[in-house]
Amino acid sequence: MAEIDPETLLPNDRVKDAVKSGEMTQITRGKAYADEGDTFSIDGETFEVDELVERTLGSFTDEDANAEGSPSLAAYKERMVKAHGGHFTWDDDADVVSHRFVRR
Repeated sequence: MAEIDPETLLPNDRVKDAVKSGEMTQITRGKAYADEGDTFSIDGETFEVDELVERTLGSFTDEDANAEGSPSLAAYKERMVKAHGGHFTWDDDADVVSHRFVRR
């Protein structure tokens, strides 16, 4: 367990704001950027990574999309393509790691 810089896990200010507001409780990346038990702080509020889930994009559900701050899986897929400047293609077989976190 370590205190990590939020920029290590959260790629931009919009994501940090969504985490702080409670809109996001999970972020999925191509690899693990934290370990279970690691903490990070945003504007004095502490969050703990309480679960890492290795999975494929094809296992995503609307519930996952909601945890990532999107209203539906379709909206999440669209957001990912837009966020990566069109250099991202949704591949159901792609291996990813979901980082789930809670406010402490």
